[in-house]
Amino acid sequence: MTGNTLAPFDAAESLDSDEAIEEFIKAAFETRDPTFIAKSLGVVARARNMSALARDIGMSRAALYKALSGESSPEFATIVKVMNALGIGLTPVFQPKDSAA
Repeated sequence: MTGNTLAPFDAAESLDSDEAIEEFIKAAFETRDPTFIAKSLGVVARARNMSALARDIGMSRAALYKALSGESSPEFATIVKVMNALGIGLTPVFQPKDSAA
C-alpha cells in the first residue's frame, strides 16, 4: 500500500478539555501502576505544553520529559509539582482491605 501511511496515535492530541484530562488521569490512577501514572502525566503535560510546565515547576524540559517518560520512577515531589501545575488534585480515599494494594 503505497501512499497510505498512518501517523502513530498520540493520546495528547485528544486531551482537549479539562474533562478529557480528568477521565484520562483517573483511568491511569485506577491501574495503580506508578510508572503508567507518570507516563500518563507526561501525555497530559504534552497536551498542555511541556515547555511551559517545565518552566512553571523549575525543571528543564529534558528532565521533565525523562521524569514522565515511563522509563523511570520520578520522585513523588516531582509528581505532586506536575499535578499542581496542571491543576490536578490528589485526594486519598480509604478502600476496603480486600481491594487495597
